[in-house]
Amino acid sequence: MSGQVLNISFVDRHGTRAVTVNLGACIVAGWTGRDPVALEKHIVELEALGVKRPAATPIFYRVSYSRLTTAGQIEAVGTASSGEVEYVLLQHNGRLWVGAGSDHTDREVETYGVTVSKQLCDKPIASTFWPVEEVEAHWDSLTLRSFITVGGKKILYQEGRLVEMLGPRDLIGRFTGGKELPEGTIMFCGTFDAIGGIRPAPRFDFEIEDSILGRKIAHGYDIVSLPIAG
Repeated sequence: MSGQVLNISFVDRHGTRAVTVNLGACIVAGWTGRDPVALEKHIVELEALGVKRPAATPIFYRVSYSRLTTAGQIEAVGTASSGEVEYVLLQHNGRLWVGAGSDHTDREVETYGVTVSKQLCDKPIASTFWPVEEVEAHWDSLTLRSFITVGGKKILYQEGRLVEMLGPRDLIGRFTGGKELPEGTIMFCGTFDAIGGIRPAPRFDFEIEDSILGRKIAHGYDIVSLPIAG
């Protein structure tokens, strides 16, 4: 069977189960905010930086599943790439799971080709996932958070609750036309503005926190910048 094989831990109320998952598709959903006014404001802000207006909101980009990784280090060309925390959905064995990931993106390329920029960088994900049905009743209270490390100092970079984003069933329905997420598919589901503006850093850490059940999924990675030879 073709696909990207990753070692994942499924954690539910009954314990932890280690599973080898074969992933056959990766989707990156953009512009997933619930508030259309705030969404339009953000689109205009990015237009001023040279990023083209999306063709639709939300919009769904296809990314090669080979870009998915649970490693603690990635390589990126130049120094213009940066991470962004997102909640991540995984369909496995007929069950929907949620975790966290980083849609690491080349920001220079993003100004003239968002689809291409999404493909250029690896997409780190945490190796732990929760069943969506365990958190669905308090979904809006889940919190996404990210940090950058600059000069040895860890700095809060993004923070927000999922009440601000489209929920998993709604987002999947818009992508599939009302069907379930296809088996073996990973979907990145949107992010929050960067505190202090988007900027690169040599390390990026991210997490999703469930304050109701008192648990957290976290992961981090170093970014090795490859030289641009010409």
